[in-house]
Amino acid sequence: MTLHPLLDRDAVDLPAEHFLHSVGTVFAEFGALTQDSGNVSYGVQIGARRYFVKTAGRPDDPHPVLDHAARVALLRNAVRLRQSCEHAALPDLYRVVESPTGPMLIYEWLDGELLRSPRAERDDPASAFQRFRSLPAHTILSCLDIVYDLHDRLARAGWIAVDFYDGCLIYDFATGRLGVVDLDTYAPGPFRNSMGRMFGSTRFMAPEEHELGAPIDERTNVFVMGRTALVLLSDGTLDADAFRGSLAAFQVVAQACDPRRSHRFDSMAAFCQAWRTARTRSDGLLATPEHAS
Repeated sequence: MTLHPLLDRDAVDLPAEHFLHSVGTVFAEFGALTQDSGNVSYGVQIGARRYFVKTAGRPDDPHPVLDHAARVALLRNAVRLRQSCEHAALPDLYRVVESPTGPMLIYEWLDGELLRSPRAERDDPASAFQRFRSLPAHTILSCLDIVYDLHDRLARAGWIAVDFYDGCLIYDFATGRLGVVDLDTYAPGPFRNSMGRMFGSTRFMAPEEHELGAPIDERTNVFVMGRTALVLLSDGTLDADAFRGSLAAFQVVAQACDPRRSHRFDSMAAFCQAWRTARTRSDGLLATPEHAS
């Protein structure tokens, strides 16, 4: 029986980058030009199959905000999260292979484009972000159904979203498949804000993510999910006329985005139930089971 060079081993002696080049074709590399975490990820083809391999990058890289040990810890956190939750929007994690430069997380390769665009290109109609926002409203609503269902399941497993934004969404414009990626900084919760200004995009963040000592919990995630709808399905504001969904759906989003924590839904489950009710009554059926389960 022939062993698979990636999937049938637990550890290798070579640094991750050298090992991957030795066993397959590295057709893509995602490093400092595409992310500021210090992680380096690779698209690797072996035979007819493609894989996404995430690593902690070089131990001697002095530029990232987090040192190598912290980046390794977040990769191991990502493994725990993926093992705790099954959802079609999450890419399969096939294997964790240890190397001298840290773990290699061997994921399913997802075709598509990240919706994140640099600020200078965000208004460009050719950007993935604007092309996604130009899709029919019912398509974007179905994608929101999937994002919300995933975060409901993650909350039930005890996870609080940290640093969720459009850069976590990868969309295949050819097939309509939405993937959710890069959840390494999600944390067991609830917890207290120990940073002041936490990691994240201000377009998505709740007020308490800027306040040292503030509680970070499911109400925080409810706000972030509401902002996701306003960024993707509206103009980023709470202008009801700009929202491309029903009034019922807008009212759910508006309550989710209330700066007063006590006025929001108190859990992801409550938010999702209100969203599903609004969608079913006003917008037709939710995303089909094969996309949302």
